[in-house]
Formats: sequence, structure tokens, C-alpha cells
Amino acid sequence: MYEDFKVTDRWTGEQLHCQWKGTIVAIATRHADATDIRFAVNQRPVWIALPNLAWVEHKERTGYVITDYLAAQIAGRYLKQAIESGYDNGREMYTMTVDEVLEHADKVVHEVGHTTNLPSLPVINEDIRAEDEMGIHLPGEPA
Repeated sequence: MYEDFKVTDRWTGEQLHCQWKGTIVAIATRHADATDIRFAVNQRPVWIALPNLAWVEHKERTGYVITDYLAAQIAGRYLKQAIESGYDNGREMYTMTVDEVLEHADKVVHEVGHTTNLPSLPVINEDIRAEDEMGIHLPGEPA
């Protein structure tokens, strides 16, 4: 889905390869009330900041939490949309609003049907879930 995808830049026509690289809670790293999702866009680092308040709002509205897997997909979908629409101008960091996070979360979950269908991270092997490769499973996830 949106953890590893290719997209064409609206302005240059260049093919961009976007890959999820990591998720960091920005409270500690840059004293922000956000969670930063890092992507490599043709090897260039790009960060998408999701406000932590979105986790609270999402839980209140849906009864479900935003998982790490869902957060990566939300950020990736936002990044893809920014590149396709021409909003991407080569900045290193983009900040989403709470409403944008909620909108993208709804659309990602609608696309996959249920959060258990989201790709697991990190992507070690496209044919094997990371949990299976590493021999670990999170509580509440199917083994």
C-alpha cells in the first residue's frame, strides 16, 4: 500500500520511489506534540508529522486506536497525494492537521477493509509478514 510505492511528480514528471523508513514520537526528538513518520523519496528523507491529538480524536470517534501500521499508511497516503497534486515542493517535513489524519485514516481503513489487513512493518520480505520472519506477534494480532 503506502509503505512502499511509486508515484509520478506532477510538475517534473519524475518517477519517485517512496519507502517508509521509521516512526518516531517527536515529543522527545523535537519537543513537538506529534508523531513523525519518515519516508525516503528517491533516497531523500521526508518526514510527515501527525499531531498526537489525532490519536485521541480517532479513538473518541471510532472506538479504535491508530496503530503504528495505520499511522505509516496514513502518512504514506498523504505523501502520495501531496506529490500527485503538486503540493510537494521538496520540503523535508510536512505537518498534517488532525482532520487530515482522520480523513486519511478513514480512507486507508476503507481501502483495506480492516486494520488487520494492513501490511506489517518493517518490510523485511514482501512475501513474509515481519512478525512471522522475526517470530514475534503483538497481543491481539492473529498468529
